[in-house]
Amino acid sequence: MNARRRLALGVVVPIALLALWQLLGQSAGMAGVVPTPVNVAYAWWDWIFADPGMGLNPYLGTWASNVQYSAMRVGQGFLLAVLLGVPLGLAIGWNRTAALMLDPMVQGMRPIPITAWLPFSIALFGIHDFGSVFLIFLGGFYPIVVNTTQGARDVERNLVRAAAMMGASPTQLLRRVVLPSAMPSLFTGLRLGLGVSWTAVIVSEMVAVKSGLGYVLWDAYYVGRMDIVLADMVSIGIMGYISDRLIVLIERRVLVWRMLQSH
Repeated sequence: MNARRRLALGVVVPIALLALWQLLGQSAGMAGVVPTPVNVAYAWWDWIFADPGMGLNPYLGTWASNVQYSAMRVGQGFLLAVLLGVPLGLAIGWNRTAALMLDPMVQGMRPIPITAWLPFSIALFGIHDFGSVFLIFLGGFYPIVVNTTQGARDVERNLVRAAAMMGASPTQLLRRVVLPSAMPSLFTGLRLGLGVSWTAVIVSEMVAVKSGLGYVLWDAYYVGRMDIVLADMVSIGIMGYISDRLIVLIERRVLVWRMLQSH
């Protein structure tokens, strides 16, 4: 399939949804309730490009700074989730003792939603950046652990036996056999974890901090600026998509052998 055809297929549904949204926003029952895409685009333009010193609108020209705050918190929380989640997932998936000791705790805490941690986070960290980072870390941590664990458990045992017969130590087995074999599942966990991290940053910024896309989303809703709310939602989607594409790009470079096998 050529690039033009892929692009055409990729924009059909978004264009149809925008057209439907425009018609809905112009209908008698929704006029003034649901802003049209045109109204949202104008509000978004001012939010990005307008001079912050012009007028009483608190959203003028503040888009970049709020995106920066949110992206920084997601980066910090997600990095912590990777640094702790990947080794823990490998340990649980590869070592029976570690699985018996740690997996019940992980599986027991995993269903607790991010919103349930909000009171604990505020009580422990207050209205501070680290409270938001903590919630983002929790959001990304569990998908990474679970998928890495599954990847380590699914390692082809014949590869392990062959490496052991060639004199590989347990550390070499883990580094040269288990980790490479678990990489596809690990990257799936990274993509899922990053998506949940963007969800968590919005939830946490609504309450735990006073800046970022989540804070703007709640503040705009509170003052009745639904055009900013929708522009904020689209911004979150774009940032999540871009960060996911970055993970996919890294995956393709790291797992180049997998791409060669598929061809």
